Amino acid sequence: MGKSPFINSIRNIMRANHYSFQTEKSYLYWIKDFIRFHQLEHPQNLSAKDVSSYLSYLAVDRNVSRNTQNQALNALVFLYKNVIGNPLGNLPSISRSKKPERLPTVFSREEIVRIFSHLHGDYKIIASLLYGSGLRISEALRLRVKDISFDTHTLIVRSSKGNKDRVTLLSDTSFSLLRSHLDSRKLEYQDLKSSSNWNGVHLPKALGKKYPQAYFHWGWQYVFASKNLSPDLITGTLRHYHRHPRAVGKVINKAFHAANITKHASSHAFRHSFATHLLENGYDIRTVQELLGHKNVETTQIVFPDSCLPKTLAHPCASYSHVMNKGANAVKSPLDHL
Repeated sequence: MGKSPFINSIRNIMRANHYSFQTEKSYLYWIKDFIRFHQLEHPQNLSAKDVSSYLSYLAVDRNVSRNTQNQALNALVFLYKNVIGNPLGNLPSISRSKKPERLPTVFSREEIVRIFSHLHGDYKIIASLLYGSGLRISEALRLRVKDISFDTHTLIVRSSKGNKDRVTLLSDTSFSLLRSHLDSRKLEYQDLKSSSNWNGVHLPKALGKKYPQAYFHWGWQYVFASKNLSPDLITGTLRHYHRHPRAVGKVINKAFHAANITKHASSHAFRHSFATHLLENGYDIRTVQELLGHKNVETTQIVFPDSCLPKTLAHPCASYSHVMNKGANAVKSPLDHL
């Protein structure tokens, strides 16, 4: 099915509309799965009722999570609206996956100190960005040199969840670690640039066609580049890419074990801890919302319900834009309080 003209047309439409590779991969998976569920029937011959039966099957028979079911729904909404040209409209009754009622894992400050004592080198820098800046692990690994502003102590997070850019703070700790790290990276970069066999770094979308020299520009290099080369998705040319989240996650999980963390934890718990500790330090929830990149403050409140927050913090009084206008040090990273 991967070589199907229909599937290729879907891929081309997503790329023309600048969807991220991760979204492209996800949507194609669910569209193919939907077609297989209906015995390879072409989607244009299937109705909204057929979409509902598939989504119910995911919840009842495959027991997928609420987020996974929503992801499949988004893929099919895209398919019928943007590819087939027949928007789904209201769907018949769907059996919905149950949303798990559990609070996110949050580390205490003492636990953060213990974990960091078992992290070294690049892994410590990455963890400092997760906890010190509230980044997702994918966001930290996608950072390019040009996205770091040492002058203003800020980071630009490109194409985060929802394909939005945002600005967040750079902790003093990460500032020092990144300065040293980039000095070493620049030496590696200069060696690569002097090689006639080096094809540069992966670039987003069709940027390389418009600016061919950008492949080799220092500002476009990944902060945490993989040692191995990987093929360009469109041309097949071998270029440098960033490190894989799973490989980094394995090292961080080992640090959790070495630090005797008994609670259920993943690298994402650093992000939850960043937000919680900012709130405990007196920053309002609107500020935290902007730093996390949540579109709606309700999302932040779902992750951190009112029962977990001081009442004064549940009523925001300032936006992040106002805070940033006061200067780079207006918001102090929780990492710098340790």
